[in-house]
Amino acid sequence: MVRSSYIDVIDLKILQILSENARTPYTRIARILGLSEAAIRKRVKRLERKGVIEGYTIKINYKLLGYNVAWIGIDTVPERMISVLEKVSRIDKNILQSIYTSVGDHDIMLEIVYKDYKEINELVKNLERIDGVIRVCPAILIEKIK
Repeated sequence: MVRSSYIDVIDLKILQILSENARTPYTRIARILGLSEAAIRKRVKRLERKGVIEGYTIKINYKLLGYNVAWIGIDTVPERMISVLEKVSRIDKNILQSIYTSVGDHDIMLEIVYKDYKEINELVKNLERIDGVIRVCPAILIEKIK
C-alpha cells in the first residue's frame, strides 16, 4: 500500500492524463505539466514500482463488436463465499471481465460480456447451481454514459 505522502499534485495530474489515454507520450505529459521528459519518466516509474500504476490497458467498445455488457450480483452463504469466488473465477475469460467482492446489495459482483440472451441465461443458471450461492441477480446495461 502506498502512503499518500508518496503522491503529490503532479503525480495526480500524471495519473489523470494516463487514465484518459495510457499511450500519452511522456514528452506530451512533460509539455502539459511544464516538466522535463526525464522527470515524468522517473515519476511514472516510481508510481509503477509503488503499485499505484498496476498496468496499462485498452477500452473496448463491446457494442461495436456485437456484444452486450451486464453486471451480475451474487449473494452467498457467508461461509461459502471463498469457494464460490474460486468457482466463479473459472468462468471463461472471454465472458468474465471483472470480479468484485462488495458490501451492499450483493456479496460478489461480476462484469460480463455476452453475445445473446441465451448465453447470459445459461451463465445465470450455472451460477445458481454453485454450492453456496443463494441468489443471482443479473442487470443488463443499456448504455455506458461515462
